Amino acid sequence: MSKKKDNKRVADIRNPKAARDYELGERFEAGIALTGTEVKALRNGRGNIADAFVRIDSDMIPTLYHAHISEYDFGNTHNHNPYRPRKILLHAKEIRRLAEETKVGGKTIVPLKIYFAHGLAKLLIAVGKGKKLYDKRADIKKRDDERTIRRALGRRR
Repeated sequence: MSKKKDNKRVADIRNPKAARDYELGERFEAGIALTGTEVKALRNGRGNIADAFVRIDSDMIPTLYHAHISEYDFGNTHNHNPYRPRKILLHAKEIRRLAEETKVGGKTIVPLKIYFAHGLAKLLIAVGKGKKLYDKRADIKKRDDERTIRRALGRRR
């Protein structure tokens, strides 16, 4: 007999501010230490990482701060705290590399996306350097110019 496929689509939780506010560098896929009700809430797409950031503590433990994972609707009195710090699971080599990158001035670790891979919650993080206002304006102008070119080519056909 063939295996039945689960058609349940799990929503990715994305950080819309990341690409706009940071020049993103190297990306890492990390695991997250979550409680049961947090996993259930994320599977329902009930999370927000727009204001979140990752910091490596003094004992070399990367931690996700200010990520909001809503309480599970069908939970009980043992529901989780929506804003609690969550431990990030990475290899020691990757942690050392991230720590070295963030010691250099102006760089931070930005969460980009929370998703599920093979049943496990994963966090996509990147090392980012904050953009200045003029950089953001240049990006907007570049996008507008590309859109204008596409429209002009579309009319030609």
